[in-house]
Amino acid sequence: MIKKFLFSSLIAICTLSTAFAQTKTKETGKELTDPDNLASQYFSQVMGVAVDATSNLKLYKFVYEWIGTPYSFGGNTKKGIDCSAFTKAIYDKVFNTTIRRNSRDIFSMVDPLSKEDLKEGDLVFFKIKSRSISHIGIYLGDNRFAHASSSRGVVISNLNEPYYSRYFYKGGRILESFKKDFTVE
Repeated sequence: MIKKFLFSSLIAICTLSTAFAQTKTKETGKELTDPDNLASQYFSQVMGVAVDATSNLKLYKFVYEWIGTPYSFGGNTKKGIDCSAFTKAIYDKVFNTTIRRNSRDIFSMVDPLSKEDLKEGDLVFFKIKSRSISHIGIYLGDNRFAHASSSRGVVISNLNEPYYSRYFYKGGRILESFKKDFTVE
């Protein structure tokens, strides 16, 4: 209920800012109406990600709407969802790209990356107490990633937390060939 109120307040603020507020940009000195700037600031505060890392508002809105959804192995609804279904839903709705259903199969669709090369929207893979990939999330920026945690449901965590740092395997970016082959039109 509080999330809905906060989100409604954000929408109202953005709408009012569009109608009444004008900001001056430092680069040009021109007046601009910029509701996306307010939304970026809001999501950066709520999710703990730097404002300059929040370029994809659709991604942050999607994650925000799912925060707190309980974990359910094999689940794919707001009643319960697992990590790979959550990631698949993000790619379907935010990036209009269909990816496979489990973390190991998804890893076969990516160009592996180190932590240092991750960008917003990339995937992060973990080998948690296993020799094979057993967990997946989506990178948001500033070492933060969204995922469906088996103990806390959909949350935002930090790759530098000892637990995630210990089990981090690799990052990954969906290969262009898979985007073309699997993209839903």
